Amino acid sequence: MTNLVLNKKYLLSVLLVLMPTLMMASANESEKYLSGEKYFNEKEYLKALPLLEDEAEKGSKPAMYRLAYMYQNGLGVEVDYKKAAHWFQQAASHYSYTLTMDSEEEKGKKSFSERLSDQMDPATTKEGVAYALQKVDTDTPETKSLMNSLLDGDFFGLQPYETNFVLPVAYATHKYRRVLSSTHHNNYTEEQKKHAEYSQNTEVQFQFSLQKPLTYDLFGWNEYINVAYTQRVWWQLYSASAPFRETNYLPEIFMRLPTSESIDQASGLKAVKLGFLHESNGQEGYGSRSWNRLYITGMWQCDNLFLATRVWYRVPEEKKYDGYYSGGVNPETGEVEPNAAGDDNPDIENYLGYGDIKMNYLHKKNEFGALLRYNFGSGGKNRGAVDLHWSYPFFNSENTFWYVKFFSGYGESLIDYDRSVTKTAFGFSFSRGLF
Repeated sequence: MTNLVLNKKYLLSVLLVLMPTLMMASANESEKYLSGEKYFNEKEYLKALPLLEDEAEKGSKPAMYRLAYMYQNGLGVEVDYKKAAHWFQQAASHYSYTLTMDSEEEKGKKSFSERLSDQMDPATTKEGVAYALQKVDTDTPETKSLMNSLLDGDFFGLQPYETNFVLPVAYATHKYRRVLSSTHHNNYTEEQKKHAEYSQNTEVQFQFSLQKPLTYDLFGWNEYINVAYTQRVWWQLYSASAPFRETNYLPEIFMRLPTSESIDQASGLKAVKLGFLHESNGQEGYGSRSWNRLYITGMWQCDNLFLATRVWYRVPEEKKYDGYYSGGVNPETGEVEPNAAGDDNPDIENYLGYGDIKMNYLHKKNEFGALLRYNFGSGGKNRGAVDLHWSYPFFNSENTFWYVKFFSGYGESLIDYDRSVTKTAFGFSFSRGLF
């Protein structure tokens, strides 16, 4: 294994040792399996067989896979497809396990880039996780259940939703403005005006997004009901104090309803998605932003082109007192009230409109994507946004990609919903989506 995988093994081993339910380590049994793995990799199958059998009986998935592989291919045993099928079934999982590994001599002949490319195989990561977990006693049903969840990579049943990415370099053509929670920008002092912008055009941007399926076919329509959570972060890492400039939180619940075969064949409309989406930034006073939407999305496909057309309806909120949005006083109290109840951003639809179009096109290993938004209403004339991205596998990885992103227009973040931003960013993504 390379240093990268060894580090993963070490960190995961430390984490597991700290878990109260996994404190019982069985050193002797672990050594047995590690010896079995060593003999297997060195092709000394007769020595590996009894050790792997012992661990397989105790519930070790890696041992089960290796044992099944040996029976299937007659390695140290006579070919026995019945036993092979038995052990493959026992070890059934959501991933294909790495069974054949390079010897130390073969590893030594590979260049660093070749070894790095090997690590991009998800099965190699699974191998490292399994190696670390061998130190844990799996005799109890509770521990075995947790071990299987960790090995399967299906912990809590969570799945990627929007693209998950980290962009270490995100450069905007203009510096970002500061928004103070306690003071409206119309009331800034001369000293506050001097620091009205962040010092750097370049920042770090990242997003993580997960969904959890709740039900399938609850109403008999073959529908899926899911909850999802997306968090977007803009981090001024290269500024003096490295503050988090903005964080947006997007919890969501939706139902995806597949179309009939006739509609699919006639139009390419695969499904209709209906949902409720909350979006806010968790700030107070004049920095607070939030809105709630009900939406409907059409999900279309034409060969390798995937298209999602979404329209939304904003759930109405009461406006704040007269003068709030210009930094004035509340006429009822005679005071400025930054945290007055009501709508933080009543004109947000003038900038973000009433819907968007998302496109993804797959060409070989490339993914090209775009999000288009434009407000045709009178309040938002000539206000829209274009968000483009491209991704390509990182050293042939199945779950890590080079990621380049370009944005121009309004609504890049909630704090800047009413300010046009043009920005280019690059880094890595860790999931892809079709719609």
